[in-house]
Amino acid sequence: MSPVLHNAALITAAGTAWYAVAITAAAVTAVAARSAGRRPDAREVLKVLLRRHAR
Repeated sequence: MSPVLHNAALITAAGTAWYAVAITAAAVTAVAARSAGRRPDAREVLKVLLRRHAR
């Protein structure tokens, strides 16, 4: 595998990992937030992060 493709694969994997961490943090906040105001905000963040494009 060429170094360029290897680096691209590593960058893609890192980006995917950070995306998964962001979704997990938003989901945990949406479920476990003590403040009633934070729960809807976290759910809105999840909606944005998990938005599906219409086909």
